[in-house]
Amino acid sequence: MNMSHETWIDIGALADIPREGGRVVKTRAGCVAVFRAADDTVFALDDRCPHKGGPLSEGIVHGHSVTCPLHAWVFDMGTGTAQGADEGQVGTYPVRVEAGRVLLDGARLMQGRAA
Repeated sequence: MNMSHETWIDIGALADIPREGGRVVKTRAGCVAVFRAADDTVFALDDRCPHKGGPLSEGIVHGHSVTCPLHAWVFDMGTGTAQGADEGQVGTYPVRVEAGRVLLDGARLMQGRAA
C-alpha cells in the first residue's frame, strides 16, 4: 500500500472527457486543463498559454500535444513544453485514472501554485 502524503482529488469520470478533448477544472489554486488523448492517456496542464493567456482547455488535441486556440502554439502535454520555434512552458500536474475516475494530485497542485 502506498503510504505517501499525496492527496488525489476525484475530478470526474473519464467518460465525461471526450477523446481528443479537454475540460477545465477550477481549483482554489487556479484553472487546470485536463485532456484525454485518443489512446485514453490523460494529462493535466495549467489552462493558460504563456504567450497571450489563451485557454488551452479549448485547444485542439492531437497525439499527446495540444494547440492553443489563439495563436496556434503547440505544447507537449506530457512535459508542458512548447514545440517548434516557439519558446514557452506551462505547468503540468500528475493525473491518473482509477476505476474510470480521473484523479488529480491535489498536493502537487497546491505546491505548484505556492511558489
